[in-house]
Amino acid sequence: MKKNLIWAAVAAAVWFGYQYWQKQPQQPMQQPLPQAVQTEGQRQSAVQILQTAYEQKQSNIQVEGSGVVVKTLPDDNKGSRHQRFILKLAGGQTLLVAHNIDLAQKIKGLKKGDTVEFYGEYEWSQQGGVIHWTHHDPQGRHADGWLKHNGVTYQ
Repeated sequence: MKKNLIWAAVAAAVWFGYQYWQKQPQQPMQQPLPQAVQTEGQRQSAVQILQTAYEQKQSNIQVEGSGVVVKTLPDDNKGSRHQRFILKLAGGQTLLVAHNIDLAQKIKGLKKGDTVEFYGEYEWSQQGGVIHWTHHDPQGRHADGWLKHNGVTYQ
């Protein structure tokens, strides 16, 4: 009998708690950084997004932007091959771009001073960060990224 009263009390508490929760206004979860721009008035530039991500040591941010090549690096041929170069953003932040050339074409003739647009995923690093996933995902589990250079899209 005592067990039945305890179970009845627990069930009543759960039911009343659920009813209370249902009546509370539900607020959407807020992300620490905007990943998509809703309106022109809310527009936040990639420079601002990436600067904030760097300062707050955040990663996994899908972002679109552009920068000027300050250095081209040798391709990374260990594991999946990646074309690597460093971009400088308008705000002064530098980013390493790691573009998978097993899944997308390499940018031919890329040189210091060229402008490259990107859409990819930002990962924090002490040096400013890395942009990767700048290619099509053949498995369809990640947003397709890209690079644009001299009017050509590499995906």
